[in-house]
Amino acid sequence: MSLSDADHELVVEEIGREPTRAEAALFENLWSEHCAYRSSRPLLSAFDSEGDQVVIGPGDDAAVVSLPTHDDGEEMYITMGVESHNHPSYVDPFDGAATGVGGIVRDTLSMGAYPIALADCLYFGDFDREHSRYLFEGVVEGISHYGNCIGVPTVAGSVAFHDDYEGNPLVNVSCIGLLEPERTITAEAQEPGNKLVLVGNATGRDGLGGASFASEDLAEDAETEDRPAVQVGDPYSEKLLIECNEALLDEELVESARDLGAAGLGGASSELVAKGGLGARIELDRVHQREPNMNAMEILLAESQERMVYEVAPENVDRVAELAERYDLGCSVIGELTEPGTNYVCTFEGSETTVSDESSGQRPRDSETVVDVDAEFLGEGAPMNDLPSDAPPEQERDLPTVSLDAAFEQIVGSPNCASKRWVYRQYDHEVQVRTSVLPGDDAALLAVREAGTGLAFSAGADPNWTDAAPYEGARAVALENATNVAAKGATPHAAVDCLNGGNPEKPDVYGGFKGIVDGLADMCSDLDVPVVGGNVSLYNDSQSGPIPPTPTLALVGVKDGYDAPPLSLSGEGTLVVVGDTALEGEADPRLGGSEYTAQFGGTDRFPDLPADATGLIETIAAVADADHVLASHDVSHGGLAVALAEMVHEDAGASVEIETAERGTRKRLLFNERPGRVVFETTDPAAVREAFDGVAPVTELGEANGSDRLDITVSDETLQYDAAEIGDLRSVIEDELA
Repeated sequence: MSLSDADHELVVEEIGREPTRAEAALFENLWSEHCAYRSSRPLLSAFDSEGDQVVIGPGDDAAVVSLPTHDDGEEMYITMGVESHNHPSYVDPFDGAATGVGGIVRDTLSMGAYPIALADCLYFGDFDREHSRYLFEGVVEGISHYGNCIGVPTVAGSVAFHDDYEGNPLVNVSCIGLLEPERTITAEAQEPGNKLVLVGNATGRDGLGGASFASEDLAEDAETEDRPAVQVGDPYSEKLLIECNEALLDEELVESARDLGAAGLGGASSELVAKGGLGARIELDRVHQREPNMNAMEILLAESQERMVYEVAPENVDRVAELAERYDLGCSVIGELTEPGTNYVCTFEGSETTVSDESSGQRPRDSETVVDVDAEFLGEGAPMNDLPSDAPPEQERDLPTVSLDAAFEQIVGSPNCASKRWVYRQYDHEVQVRTSVLPGDDAALLAVREAGTGLAFSAGADPNWTDAAPYEGARAVALENATNVAAKGATPHAAVDCLNGGNPEKPDVYGGFKGIVDGLADMCSDLDVPVVGGNVSLYNDSQSGPIPPTPTLALVGVKDGYDAPPLSLSGEGTLVVVGDTALEGEADPRLGGSEYTAQFGGTDRFPDLPADATGLIETIAAVADADHVLASHDVSHGGLAVALAEMVHEDAGASVEIETAERGTRKRLLFNERPGRVVFETTDPAAVREAFDGVAPVTELGEANGSDRLDITVSDETLQYDAAEIGDLRSVIEDELA
């Protein structure tokens, strides 16, 4: 990839000359889709990012959000961020996924926070394909290796399989950090005369052109040809960097900071400078390097991992160097900030420090100015794209005939609905001793004891939904994540998103992408959940075509305390489902975007969503926190039948009886995936009905019991499976990969 003719002309016009080789490379990377959001930025104004809890919103390395306090707790902030590492994870699944974790953790550090939780949302091609399983195993191994080594628990996430990810998997990683208010820093340069200090691993040639690589379609030979663009991570150095960052903050030595991610040193330092409205002078020869004879462009753009650039007052530079040495990290004073109105300037002498002179023999080599541009123009000057879009067609009902037991077994046993235990058992989800509700439930729950607050964490998307109906599917993604945290008794507090799409230059692809942006924005607004940051990843196309539009959402909820009802039944209460209008005969249950149509073919319209999402979610959270609730579980992927199957176990079963509603068949009632529904096991069903009066219907399903069986009778047809049979169906991933 190189600068387009139009971009080149714009650069020449602005700087008044031809760009140097290093300048051209900087513009190429920082004006790429990955960094400049040229096709997506015009759409992102749809998101509401404001709220009383929002301390720092979009535009920094991570967002900062305040937490409510309980029981005389301290005022605390959290940071939220999300990052994609899609192309690298296809080329090198282990290192691509691992460095995605490292990058989002350093985004957390650059705000002054300590990372306390990770969520990984993974999307692959058909599980039956060997190559998909190879990528799946490599990505999970990379995430687990890096996260476990640095001591940050992976507590939430999702895994989805869909044919259209075959040539382009997605790896979206989110991180939550904990931050004392007085330790907050930003990526905004503060004061001329302050020094720029690079701390961390030495710079090599790995990851060169990573930002521009992420803005290209994947070619058939990407796994071999693009391997040099993939970064290589070192989690042990990252752990040292985390602890060094804490020490620097403890001694108040940092004025601002930026993680070195996309476009390397050039990207991080120029963005830091631009945000502060200042200039800078950087001596590239001062950068500590691990490879010989690196040129200016390589030093500027290499995406070597585990590096941070800090703004440091001159009197504190020596102490920063001492602390870096204590933690066995490299440290270079690479330049200083200059006055407003000055340019971003980089100089370079090269590998030779002297040159020959006929009169005097040897003399010092003169520095060459390799970059001399306005930092704001470099970071913000890329023109936005005005692209045509085609609205996706609306699907009509055309469903195949499948027996009820065959549908149950195939859907419960599909990789999308199967247990993800094989994934999360590889992650250390209890390190730091904050995880109160573990992976495998609707949402993780973290104990923020400093504030007396429980922090629920849910993340994911469903490509079946957004492939079938981008706008409504994205609305459903937001509602499902909100329902996940509400089912654990928490109210939604804030969210970040990772918006993934194909080539935006194709009108149908851009139309789908526009749909997921608007849908996610509208539902988050309806729920009064500010979207405080995010990431965009486009050009996710390969030889097999574009990916489905995929709006990964990472959402946190808050509650008083750290307890929550489990997903698993106790065997001692009545089962009710709230929000299921189809069971009451009030709505036509639709199978559009469902696992049913994914498994058996056919089409249908996407389900209608609740009119009052906010009232529904608030009531779910309140009821889930009541003493009479023994278990709670949201109904989404796979529908009601799958939700019930997930709740039974060897010590508790359920007997459920459903009368066929006027407008629904058995299969449409059991397998539709309308979000915003929750199954409660309760000792007081009357209290549930009272709480939801005027909000959503409450339907009594039957009783939980001490058996190990799930019995579902729909009109005159009964499904009967014991916990062991259900476990066998749901173990398809573990059976294949363990």
